[in-house]
Amino acid sequence: MRSTESGVQINILGKEYSVACPDEKRDELLSAASFLDQNMREIQQSGAVLGTERVAVMAALNIAHDLLSLRENTGLTLEMETRIKALRKNLEEALDGQAEMEL
Repeated sequence: MRSTESGVQINILGKEYSVACPDEKRDELLSAASFLDQNMREIQQSGAVLGTERVAVMAALNIAHDLLSLRENTGLTLEMETRIKALRKNLEEALDGQAEMEL
């Protein structure tokens, strides 16, 4: 099955952009655009950063930081799951060995 692409209109800080996007990814693109617009508006309204380009760079840095933090936390979670599985295996082996000794 072949996906078709169409132009999707998004609005970021009051500017319209037409972005090519596979039809099945349209909702995800609109959600991402809304998220970016919200982040940029918050930065702009803080008054700490002037200029649309700088606002966009700050929003990109904030989003990248959040993504990297999430990846790091997910990595730690996966590492902990691996350790727990190894400990569970060792415990089961020890209990099995003890049960055999009692017989």
